[in-house]
Amino acid sequence: MIRRDQELLLSRVEGKSEDELRAPYDVTAGPLGDFCDSLHDLVAHVLMWDEINLAVLRDAKAGRLHWSLDPRWETAEIGRALNLGGVEAGRRIPSELVLHRFHSVGAAVLAEIEQYDEQAWADPSTGAGFDGGIGALAEYVSTTPDGFLFAHAARHLSPVAA
Repeated sequence: MIRRDQELLLSRVEGKSEDELRAPYDVTAGPLGDFCDSLHDLVAHVLMWDEINLAVLRDAKAGRLHWSLDPRWETAEIGRALNLGGVEAGRRIPSELVLHRFHSVGAAVLAEIEQYDEQAWADPSTGAGFDGGIGALAEYVSTTPDGFLFAHAARHLSPVAA
């Protein structure tokens, strides 16, 4: 599902120039407000959350809960601030490099998840104290606030079934 979501976003940006990627583009804002004005912004936004989610999974593997799971970070206000900050930071980087980073991080997220077999995926000991193990943790951090599992880019590009 993650790979399919990555491919959906990549299919929208493939072959586009810097100017085309930064041109106004309507995306579905979602529950935390409107913060993406272009496909470039959307890639930067999804990338930021992929990087956070990758860190969550790697921290869990090391037996630590990631900072983003602290309740102080899990509010709509802080989520909006992270969204705005991530998009603004991405605007300062050429599209080619944002896409390079998106490919690299996307591959790392998939590799991180694919290392678990079904037993380890559900084993509570793999979740660094998160109920249900690494699988439940991965599902939790990869679900948009309005309930779209492993479909972050799809959530912003077009309606999808939750």
